[in-house]
Order: sequence, then structure tokens, then C-alpha cells
Amino acid sequence: MAESLKVISLTYKRAPLEVREQIALDENETKAFYLRLKDVLGLQECLVLSTCNRTEIYYRSEENCSDTLVQLLVSFKGLSSDTLMPYFEFIDTEAEATQYLFEVAMGLQSQVVGDLQIPNQIKNAYQYAADMQMAGPFLHRLLHAVFFANKRVVQETSFRDGAASTSYATVDLMESFLQMIKNPKILVLGLGEIGQDIAKTLFEKGHEGITVCNRTLEKAQELAPQYGADILPFEELAAKLGKYDVVISSVRSESYTINASQIAGTKAGVSYFFDLSVPRSINPEVETLPGVVLYGLDEIQNRANEALKKRMEAIPQVKSIIAEMVSEIENWSRELMVSPTIQKLKSALEQIRKDEMARFVKGMSEAEAEKVDKLTASMMQKIIKLPVLQLKAACKRGEADTLIDVLNDLFDLEKVNI
Repeated sequence: MAESLKVISLTYKRAPLEVREQIALDENETKAFYLRLKDVLGLQECLVLSTCNRTEIYYRSEENCSDTLVQLLVSFKGLSSDTLMPYFEFIDTEAEATQYLFEVAMGLQSQVVGDLQIPNQIKNAYQYAADMQMAGPFLHRLLHAVFFANKRVVQETSFRDGAASTSYATVDLMESFLQMIKNPKILVLGLGEIGQDIAKTLFEKGHEGITVCNRTLEKAQELAPQYGADILPFEELAAKLGKYDVVISSVRSESYTINASQIAGTKAGVSYFFDLSVPRSINPEVETLPGVVLYGLDEIQNRANEALKKRMEAIPQVKSIIAEMVSEIENWSRELMVSPTIQKLKSALEQIRKDEMARFVKGMSEAEAEKVDKLTASMMQKIIKLPVLQLKAACKRGEADTLIDVLNDLFDLEKVNI
């Protein structure tokens, strides 16, 4: 049985934030999990994608080991598969899995349609897979096709017009009430990808009174000048939370970074908190305090979708590009299936040529032997051309298996080493 691409998926469509944040993997966890996949299942090609909205594993295997993969992932996170299994979805055919990856990477499957974060998240996931030697020939070709498709979407459609990221949606929502606050002070907590995008968007829109805070002070010192922002040392966060009108948190933490006790009684008026973290970094109890408004990740993205309806008009163009790219990948994948047979056929015919050459060149001069070698090599290339073309054509018709069997029988290719 040939290897094929399959997917296990846990996303916002079926799993609430409370479940997604339990399964989410950071970079170190992702790389450690790759080692587990190698040791336990012996997988050679695999892509682990973990974002705030999804944790998915794209893997290539002869066998369907999706149930085992879920159990492995859940146990890796120290959880029970009995309660979490219903939140997972499975794609078991390569055609559907390939189509799905393209749709995820283009942003068609995002909670905020066309989310600009997802292409970079796919690139990071691909880099982690490559770092762990889990990106083989198939994934390399597939991911480069995905990146090219994304480039075409940007150049040929309006689907990417205007930022559609979670970060932009947050700033857009914030601006709906910001005009009601005189000289608002804004704190951006956490300078990962989302935090940086928030700070950049605020700066590009001309907002002032921005402060950044990060666990690693050096990163804050590096980025603050780029965004015209002040710096709040992380150890001073709890003591100075009350001075900010808006707090946007995307910091990753195993426990809440902001709690109600840090805010209570520290400020008159209304304060707005945005929690973009997975797991959540702001204790939901803060919303019980007078004058405190808390927006969670799901709420932000649901609101953003209302403003993104116009992007739906570009979706048919995006799907057309995806269909072209998926068709190319499918044709290439079929040809990949017959590649070993082609190589064995070439090796078998080349061995016949060499054996016959060895019999007849003994009485020839060096110049004559060289001419015969070139002549027979050229003849062999012409002889093998037609079977190779027929094999590739059979791939496109889905009939390669029959021709492979015939060639194996004719030339006893099972005994040929390549």
C-alpha cells in the first residue's frame, strides 16, 4: 500500500477555547512531540500546526493511525483521550487532506476569514518539521506549492486586501470605543507574533500612548523604538496595570498573568482588556469588577467576521487557484508513486547494456569502445522513453498499478536494487 496524506484536526469549529488551549503546542513542545511521533509510530513525514484556533497533524503513512495519533497527542499533554476524542476531526484521503491544507493556509478555514497570521504560522510549522527532519520530498513539494498559491492569491485577488488578522480585528474593535477616552493609554502585553502585529498596527494607524511589556526585557527594548512605544518591565506589571485604559494580552503562560486582585480599585472609569492568548492569560473573573470590560479571543474573531463579509466575493477566485494547485500536486504525487518502477526499469536496462558491452568491447580500441558506449546509451534512452511516458499517462488516468505489474513481470524488477 502506498503512503498517503492524512489529517487529524482540532479547531474552533468543534472545540471551544477551553479545549483548544489544553491541546495547544508551543515550539518546544512541537519539536518534542515530533520525537515522540518518530519513536512510537515511525513517521517520516509530518507537519504539526498549532495556533490559537487549531492544533492539527498532517502526516503521511501507509496505515491509518489517526486514532493512535490523537491518543499520543492527548497523553503528551497529560490529558484523557476519552473526553477529548469527540472534538477531533479526521481526513483520511490524500485528495481531501491536500485540499484542506490549501484552504487552511489561504485562510478559508480561519475564524477570521483571510487571517494574515496563518501563512506565517504555516511557514513556522514547516520550519519546525524541517528542523526535526520530518519534512520529506512530499511535504517539501506540497508546502512550496502552498506558498506559491498564497502568492497568487495576493497578486490575483482582493482576498488579502486590508489586514484580516486577529491583531487587526482587535485594533478595529478597540477603535470603536477609543474615541470616548481622552488620551488613552494602551498596554501591549507579550511581543510574540500577535503582540508585535498589534503594536505595529497601532503605530501605523497613528495611535500614541502605547507601552509594550514582555517577559524578556531585551526584546521589548529592541522593538519599542520601532513602534514609538514606552517600556513597562514585566516585574512591574501587577503594580502598574491600573494606569492603562486598554490592555491587549497575547502572552503565553500556563497560569493567568492578570487576575482580578491586580485590578480591583486601581482605576476610576472604564478599562478594556483583550485576551488573545492560548491558553488564556487574563482570568475571566476580571469582568466581574466594576468598569472592566473583557473581550476574549472567540468574541473578537466573531465580531471581525461581520466586517469581513465583503471578502466572501473573492472566495471563488481563491478556490479556483487552489483547484489548479491541488491538481498539480495530485499529478505529481501519482508520478511519485511510479518513480521507483521507472528507476528500476532504467537500472535493469542499463545493466543489460553494460553486460553486453563487456562481452564485445574486448577487441575494440578505446576510441571504438567509447563510440559504441555512446551509441548504446543513446539507444537505451530512446527505448525507455515510451514506457516512461506511458507510465506517467497511466498515472493521470489512475491506471498505473496495472502497467507497473506488467513491467515488473516483464523485467523481473522486484530483484532490481536502486
